[in-house]
Amino acid sequence: MTPAPTAAPTLEAIARASGTFAMTAMDQRESLVAMFDAAGRGRPGHDAIVAFKLEVARVLGPLASGFLIDRDFGFDRVRDEALLPASSGLILAADALTQDVGGPVEETELDEVVAAPGFDLHGVAALKLLVIWRRDECRVHRHEVVERFVALCRERGVLSVLEPVVRATPEETAAGTWDQEEAIREAARELSPLGQSLYKVQVPLGGRGTAEEQLAASRRLDEAITGPWVVLSQGVTPGDFSDAVLAACRAGASGFLAGRALWSDVLGADDVPGALRAISAPRLAALGELVDREGRPWDQA
Repeated sequence: MTPAPTAAPTLEAIARASGTFAMTAMDQRESLVAMFDAAGRGRPGHDAIVAFKLEVARVLGPLASGFLIDRDFGFDRVRDEALLPASSGLILAADALTQDVGGPVEETELDEVVAAPGFDLHGVAALKLLVIWRRDECRVHRHEVVERFVALCRERGVLSVLEPVVRATPEETAAGTWDQEEAIREAARELSPLGQSLYKVQVPLGGRGTAEEQLAASRRLDEAITGPWVVLSQGVTPGDFSDAVLAACRAGASGFLAGRALWSDVLGADDVPGALRAISAPRLAALGELVDREGRPWDQA
């Protein structure tokens, strides 16, 4: 007999007391290896990647309302060693990535290990699914994957965080017709009504442009999204991210779930814990204050 669905927690489980979100993403896999290489540290092995993620959890976890990690590089230790305080909800990546060495994620599917009925989700507040969105022949399939993901989270009693990232098809690139901003909004109109707990979206304009341009683009995005939403930081420099979060929050976002904009510039440090404390922790604390002040509480979305 199929067990009855477990009641999912509310978004309070990964939110600040203000009802907004200041969350740290640490679920990068091959892309993090490539980032270490680009920072002059060579291609680190499994243990070095895990060690970095654990240090981020220790230093930034107490300042984050949620902490996202993947099952391959440190999830068990973050959970079993209780590295996060109760104020930081544990989010587990539930995506299986198709990615060449040193390249971007090309495609994703639901991770069947995480999706299996026997997978232990104790201590997990939410699952996250990355979806690479294109206007191609796989579009219907991706829609079905998202629906399955949302249903799985409901059945397992955890929150669902959906992260579409848009990409051009070769035909759009060749024709010069690719408009990333419109694609982000189109993906949001298509996927955000599917019932996820929280929608995680690319920053409009890549975080560039004037404050007025950022705000206008963020407002157009807000009109396309159903439910509460946060921004991610991929492709946005640490220096631009705060202004981008400000514009998004003023347009209706509830905060952020970010990785690179918080910690990418400490990868080459000789003293990673010290650099995280000196650079990343103050940055995250300031962003937390920003979303408290400017963000829309999730229960008002």
